[in-house]
Amino acid sequence: MVFTDLHMSRISPCSLFIIHCSLLLAIVCHGQNNTEWSSYRGNPSLTGVSGSLLPSPSTLKLLWSFKTGDAVKSSPVFGSENIFIGSNDGYLYSLSDKGRLNWKYYAGTSIEAPPLYHNNTVYAGSLGGILFALNAKTGKLKWKYKTGGQIAGSANYIPTSDLRPQPSNLKIIVGSYDYSLHCVNALSGKRIWEYTSDNYINGCPATNGKVIVFGGCDGLLHIVDVSSGVQISNIDISTYIASSSAMEGNLAFFGNYDGVFICADFITKKIIWKHDCGGTFMASPAVSGNKIVLGSQDKNVYCFDKSDGKILWTFKTRGKITASAIIAGTEVLIPSGDGTIYMLDLNSGKQLWSYEIGSPLSSTPAVGINLFIIAAEDGKVYAFGER
Repeated sequence: MVFTDLHMSRISPCSLFIIHCSLLLAIVCHGQNNTEWSSYRGNPSLTGVSGSLLPSPSTLKLLWSFKTGDAVKSSPVFGSENIFIGSNDGYLYSLSDKGRLNWKYYAGTSIEAPPLYHNNTVYAGSLGGILFALNAKTGKLKWKYKTGGQIAGSANYIPTSDLRPQPSNLKIIVGSYDYSLHCVNALSGKRIWEYTSDNYINGCPATNGKVIVFGGCDGLLHIVDVSSGVQISNIDISTYIASSSAMEGNLAFFGNYDGVFICADFITKKIIWKHDCGGTFMASPAVSGNKIVLGSQDKNVYCFDKSDGKILWTFKTRGKITASAIIAGTEVLIPSGDGTIYMLDLNSGKQLWSYEIGSPLSSTPAVGINLFIIAAEDGKVYAFGER
């Protein structure tokens, strides 16, 4: 939206504030456009919802596969018709939407964290503790930032109402096994602030543009100010939180290592509801409408009612689930450690389609128009679409 000086002169300060807040809200809430899945969970709030619809199950087929040099635990993202994914062989790969190699960048150690694509730049962390930024078109290194421990979770960006293509104040945030959440400038890679917890940070931090929410192996849900990196508050969960949280409004949804799924109000610091499912939660939830979907290491996919935590349906797979579900319209994509990716009906949990890859899946899918990408521990990246 562009205003001339004349138009701006007729807008009251109150109206300007409303416009500013509306723009920021639109940036935060928008999952991704229909040709991109630019981050691990589709948006900075990590809700795991795609703006694209999946092909009809009757028309789905394997379009192509691409072999990397080792197992793939990273999750794919894509933008500008290219796919970006890390591998345990130490390379970050850029592939065309036809499965051809564009370039690969050697990071020196395994890349298990999903990359982040933003404004023609790819940001990714390695198990060597390095966060690096690459030119998305060429793979050329822009900068490196060293943390003190491995990076297992995806980087995220803090949304801004600045509408320039690459605002100079854009911030990238990433957790590390050095116990710290790091905030760096997206253009320079220079540290802006560092927030230290009491144990490893395994997941991706979620943000609504004002606060950052993440769980740690210290058993706390941390709420941090985006500008200063100062802790606003925390909620004691009393056990490891190895997965990423999803944010919606003033609520955070997350599972813990003891198998309890929790809805918490991070403003009032109160637990709204919780449900003990028994199996460890390593996956992150997908939140759409009144439903929350995620998989557990007890091999089940759970769908919760967002308002009270009641289980609406479950679906049993044959393997532990560490990858996160994606919701696209009324359908759910969920990979399992049994080597199969499942498509389920969001309303009933009924299986609509499945494909057995035959190798454990710990990678979360990326969804676009009539297409989704998934990777497996056999070292291959797979693309599925219409026949």
